[in-house]
Amino acid sequence: MSNHFEEKNYSSKMDKSIQSLKKDISTLRTGRANTNMLDTIKVDVYGQLMPINQLATISVPEARLISIQVWDKVNTSLIESAIQKSELGINPQIDGQMIRLRIPDLTEERRNDLIKVLKNMGEKSKVAIRNIRREANEELKKKHKEKIVSEDEGKNYEKNIQKLTDTNIENIEKILSEKEKEISQI
Repeated sequence: MSNHFEEKNYSSKMDKSIQSLKKDISTLRTGRANTNMLDTIKVDVYGQLMPINQLATISVPEARLISIQVWDKVNTSLIESAIQKSELGINPQIDGQMIRLRIPDLTEERRNDLIKVLKNMGEKSKVAIRNIRREANEELKKKHKEKIVSEDEGKNYEKNIQKLTDTNIENIEKILSEKEKEISQI
């Protein structure tokens, strides 16, 4: 353990939480085609689970279409069944080694469900940020007891960590509201 308090470590952890949230919400299906929608789907090939982008070329030729050009013909049906088993709710169309995914319009009910999922993801991220703040404050108390950090330094660090926490929570709110607008658009 270092002899002084490292604020940057906690800032970095909070940044990673935000990046994780962005990656998670990019997999949510809105009305538009997005290659990130396939990121969470793993295909059981060659004795292991692999992401689709390691087995095929994925592209978005139209706003509501995802094309998957499978490199090895044997994997076409495996990718198809992985997509069908996923939570995407899209039926793949096969044409040789080409798989097409038509993205249907979202129903009002599906939009509301997606917004609930989105808010849940956001809440988990906020909790993660607050846990990082708690961890930082606990380390500060420990350093203060060990007389590594003075009381004034400790208060300043605490204020900085709180500012960092507030900024990141606001950032999460902004990310969520942008994604909610995207989901709500018809």
